[in-house]
Amino acid sequence: MPEKSLSEIPRDLRELYQKGATALQRQNFDYAIAIFQQVLTREPAFLECRQALRAAQIKKSGGNTGFFKKMLGGASNSPLIAKAQMAKSRPIEAMVIAEQILENDPQGSTGNKILAEAAMAANLPKTACFAYEILLKTATKDYDLSMAYGEALAASGQITKAEAHYVELMRAYPGKGEISAALKNLSARKTLNEGGYEALADGSGSYRDILKNKDEAVKLEQEARAVKTDDVAGNLITEYEARLVAEPRNMKLVRSVAELYAQKKDYDKAIEYYERIRSSEQGADASLEKAISDIVLKRYDQQLAQLDAANPDHAAQIAQIKGEKASVQLEELRKRAERYPTDLQIKFELGQLYFQAGKFNEAMAEFQKAQANPQRRLQAMAFFGQCLAAKGMNDMAARKMQDALKEKPGWDDEKKEMIYMLGCVLEKMGKREEAIEQFKQIYENDIGYKGCRRQGRRLLLRPGLSAALW
Repeated sequence: MPEKSLSEIPRDLRELYQKGATALQRQNFDYAIAIFQQVLTREPAFLECRQALRAAQIKKSGGNTGFFKKMLGGASNSPLIAKAQMAKSRPIEAMVIAEQILENDPQGSTGNKILAEAAMAANLPKTACFAYEILLKTATKDYDLSMAYGEALAASGQITKAEAHYVELMRAYPGKGEISAALKNLSARKTLNEGGYEALADGSGSYRDILKNKDEAVKLEQEARAVKTDDVAGNLITEYEARLVAEPRNMKLVRSVAELYAQKKDYDKAIEYYERIRSSEQGADASLEKAISDIVLKRYDQQLAQLDAANPDHAAQIAQIKGEKASVQLEELRKRAERYPTDLQIKFELGQLYFQAGKFNEAMAEFQKAQANPQRRLQAMAFFGQCLAAKGMNDMAARKMQDALKEKPGWDDEKKEMIYMLGCVLEKMGKREEAIEQFKQIYENDIGYKGCRRQGRRLLLRPGLSAALW
């Protein structure tokens, strides 16, 4: 059941919807809401109406339902939530129940989550996107919601937007392999669409059935693999380079060749092809420059791995290569920060490099800007505090770290690190009891973390204090 536009719904409902839209313009919210709900009862796929309904509900509530109203709504909605869970196999019914929940709290997480999941099950991915976008306004760091939103974008055909979303998500979670896999799937889907394989989307058959021959099917399977063997990568490089003779301006093909050479660890050839894109009419973009930078750094790592450990100059060679790598990495990132001044992730990474290089003033300037990135805010605050501590400004460092901890719910490795840093700063300030309290928090959750037990015991071992707990 794909989403429907205004022109695709029956005439009587179009007229009814227009009445609701007029009521909304006149701020007659109750009347508008009643009309929109009536239309959606008959046409649940009418996304424009659902958006208008939510706008009316939010305006009626003044943009904020209020704490007590939410509490009352949550209590009264408990039976509806249970009913929605039981209706999972009937997604349209679950969507109706979700709307009943959202009457009291139009921006609430429970109702919008039920709506999003039910919409996906009902094959209404644009509706799901709408619900996820509301959810992510207040849950910007929710990884699972972000992944679900990306899936909904892809399902709704918003491939470019989905790619941009996953790229941003990868920056925040660089170690998550499923993000990379999702990007690969998007690339494969785009290839299929561009190649005229849209019939796959309706489930009428596998792409093997609709391709002209099995050889082409094998080739597409090879291209879609997240990790290709050297033989497969080599075969694809040979084929793509032959195609580039006839299609020299096909920069998508050039980028594929560069990625394949990078996979084979032939970094010089990879850079050669990436530079070909940079010098083309398409020019460079942030993702291309990041790819080139990553390859340059991997080339230094490759040089380190190839050093002869028996060479008497081995240690000096390591120091030289690492020094060159750090210098190149810092300069390259500084230039990217200048070219893309609004990219706060780059500013955070640049701040880290300045910090590692002992350039604390420069690092603080970058971390201060990076705090505007909600996904890096707390880390940037913690690093800013470390910079202050490194400059001997311990009282300001402690306040900054305490501010960061106030915004950090739950308990994870990041919070442990922040508490540990605060303890160290408090110790430098001579506030031993306060420092011990920080180390105790960590000790209660992770007995071996950075030797905090030894540190706390050392602080306690002075006249008048007991070390019994440690």
